[in-house]
Amino acid sequence: MTSSYSADLKLELMVTGENAGTWGDNTNNNLNLIQQAIAGFEQVTLNSGSTLALVMTDKTISNARNMVIKFATATIAASTICTIPDSIEKFYIFDATGLTNPENLTIKTASGTGFTLDAAKIYAAYSDGTNLNEISLDTLGGTVAAAQIADNAVTTAKILQSNVTTNKLASSAVRAANISSNAVTTDKILQSNVTLTKMAANSVGPSQLQSTAVTAGSYTTADITVDEDGRITAAATGSAGSPDFVFTHADSAPGTATFTAQPGTTKLMLYMTGAGGAGASGVGPTGKGPGGSGGVGFFNVPITSPAPSPFTAPYTIGAGGVGVGNNGGNPGQSTTFGSPVQATCTGGSGGQRQNQPSPTIDLGGSNGTAPGATLDLTIASGNPGTTVPAQGPAGMSLRRAVIGFSKPDAPTTAPTFFGEGGDAITAMSPAPSTLGATGNPGAVVIYENILS
Repeated sequence: MTSSYSADLKLELMVTGENAGTWGDNTNNNLNLIQQAIAGFEQVTLNSGSTLALVMTDKTISNARNMVIKFATATIAASTICTIPDSIEKFYIFDATGLTNPENLTIKTASGTGFTLDAAKIYAAYSDGTNLNEISLDTLGGTVAAAQIADNAVTTAKILQSNVTTNKLASSAVRAANISSNAVTTDKILQSNVTLTKMAANSVGPSQLQSTAVTAGSYTTADITVDEDGRITAAATGSAGSPDFVFTHADSAPGTATFTAQPGTTKLMLYMTGAGGAGASGVGPTGKGPGGSGGVGFFNVPITSPAPSPFTAPYTIGAGGVGVGNNGGNPGQSTTFGSPVQATCTGGSGGQRQNQPSPTIDLGGSNGTAPGATLDLTIASGNPGTTVPAQGPAGMSLRRAVIGFSKPDAPTTAPTFFGEGGDAITAMSPAPSTLGATGNPGAVVIYENILS
């Protein structure tokens, strides 16, 4: 009988009585083969893009039998393969620290599978007779204690973002010195987590605020837009509210004059009335009516004062209608402001006369109108004139005392209002030449927006 060889290390298995005289040499050879298997080291050279086949020969020192296989320095530019023989069961250490582009190298059994390198490092593997299996850190049991981790060994690239959770951090573990500039971005901050107690005094400066579309600058009487987070998202210089109005001018003298605005005025408020119509007159028990009141209105008039001159405008105060002997009264004249006219109050018409008494017919003159007025204050009927608006402020003497004939036989001196229609002559015995009462003139009262 002759010797056979072991499947894994190819050792010579001698038959009893065989190899007389050479038993010692053969035994020593087997011991060398075992030594190579458990302590052998050999450097091999790879050719990029080819296959290097390690061999295991019976009872012969062979490169595939070594414990440690070191790859000589080389650049692996293309797919390269290193194989070990099939049908052996053995532990290996592969040293790939001298390789460039080691990810192009695969180590495997001749017919089975193996693994592809991912870095120029040292790899452990074992062959199970069919495939070559890598022994990597992520497949090893046990734990790694803090003492086994070198300082700064765990880098940012080694930490999966989702693995760092709140319960992995000790209170106050993350300090300002541990946070890189610009590392905390908007999407890393949960709004509810940022409370006043978490912020150091003066810690949020201009460079920490999110930019908006607002242009830096000073704004006067600003119009601003604020979003739900309290940020100013739009800003523009606005305009102040209108100054208060103050009384500056009044006139009731019939005729035309010129108004000059105060410097800075941009808007006028006018109270105006047209003149009243004259009352009717006549002898005997005929029907006669009073003159109508002038139209009364409030006007809002915007103006533009060309620099350097202030705004000016002509105005006309209407004269009251004059009575006619033994006939109806004449109408009052209109009061106007501006050229072209910006405000008008027409005069009241004269009272009517009828040859027979007609108590059921209103013979009073019709009231004037205030066309285009911001507020029409003309009275509905009668002849009381302007009750409030045309009087102006207290003490401005826009009421006047005139001698009128509320009754022809009872002349009186009494206060009457501008724009009031004249009374009719209603007694039984006046002379035919007696006239109906003259209507009161119109008036204008002006306020300007100049009071800050």
